[in-house]
Amino acid sequence: MATFSLPYFKEHLNFEVSDDRLAGVLVSRSEDFKPAKSQTELVEEALANPIASEKLSEKVKGKKHIVIISSDHTRPVPSAVTMPVILKEIRSANKDCRITILVATGMHRPTTHDELVAKYGAEIVANEEIVVHDAYKDEDMCFKGTLPSGGELWINKLADEADLLIAEGFIEPHFFAGFSGGRKSVLPGIASKKTVLWNHNALFLANKNARAGSLEGNPVHKDMLFAAQAAGLCFILNVVINSEKEVIAAFAGDLSEAHAKGCEFVASLAQVAAIPADIVVTTNGGYPLDQNIYQTVKGMTAGEACVNEGGVVIIASSCMDGHGGEFFYKLLAEKPSAQAAYDSINGVHPSKTEFDQWEAQILARILTKCTVIIVSKHCDPQMIKDMHINHAFTLEEAMAQAEAIVGKDSKITVIPDGIAVIVK
Repeated sequence: MATFSLPYFKEHLNFEVSDDRLAGVLVSRSEDFKPAKSQTELVEEALANPIASEKLSEKVKGKKHIVIISSDHTRPVPSAVTMPVILKEIRSANKDCRITILVATGMHRPTTHDELVAKYGAEIVANEEIVVHDAYKDEDMCFKGTLPSGGELWINKLADEADLLIAEGFIEPHFFAGFSGGRKSVLPGIASKKTVLWNHNALFLANKNARAGSLEGNPVHKDMLFAAQAAGLCFILNVVINSEKEVIAAFAGDLSEAHAKGCEFVASLAQVAAIPADIVVTTNGGYPLDQNIYQTVKGMTAGEACVNEGGVVIIASSCMDGHGGEFFYKLLAEKPSAQAAYDSINGVHPSKTEFDQWEAQILARILTKCTVIIVSKHCDPQMIKDMHINHAFTLEEAMAQAEAIVGKDSKITVIPDGIAVIVK
């Protein structure tokens, strides 16, 4: 009997599979990677040895206003570790400059005060200038040119007004941008809603290269990189974390080259070969990534890559904040089936992209291949069912549902953290 401890919200759920039914287990090798230095030391070392760039302490000299783009509450970037090191590095060379931390919410809801404190610590929140980006405020945006795909690039004018624009973030597999981090701090991070909508269009997401671990030929990535360069993002600090949200590696320096090195490192740990099965059990990595159904689609894609046609993906995810987007919810819930939802979205012209259409498109794509069961004791079951997803309160209940669909002898693949792996 194999026993698993699966991350769920701020706890873990135990799950057992008999040896004769276990097809295999897919895990990132990040759990076995043990850095020789502490989290802070890793960040300090990265800043001391930037990739294809002069040191941050050199770049900040003579600058009057420095803007640091920082990930929001939906991303487990350990900013309580990274931000103090960045601030110290800046002020060691330029103690009189104005520093603004610009929280990159993309099109997410605003980050609350309590979430800022949880992210940065009370001292930084009390003493630093922090601005939460709002993609819906056109008056806060400025035009920065035309994307390679033809869309308009509008970003937060605070970034444009800065003498120096830098970003902190983390790198993990991303289900359609290839990897998170780097250029994503600008698009979608601090971009206008109209730019995000264009970049996340149905044609891009239908592209075979718009998948986890893929940058080459990825149209989503191409526009994102252009946006970051046009914004003048000239230095990044990106970290890699394990399942405990601890830093295991850090990469600093040039927007493209430092990010590429970080992506290479993540791929070396996260890339795994698919193990097909009729049932796949996975998670969205626990808090903060499993706060809603919207984010949970990311973990589902790992299951999608393994599950057989007509099979079942079981994903443990609290979804305590509900669906995560009213438009996202309606794109599924107002259609009679997942297939109908997918047909209505696929092929929509970029200029006609609807809010949250991209997440609905991917969810609908998954649901046309298999049954999905969300295990949650925090989310309204009817909300989940409205979106053509099955619901269970426990893993045991979900397994009973799955077995009723594909049989009690069906093989099972387990992916303890669905967002931590790149399934090929």
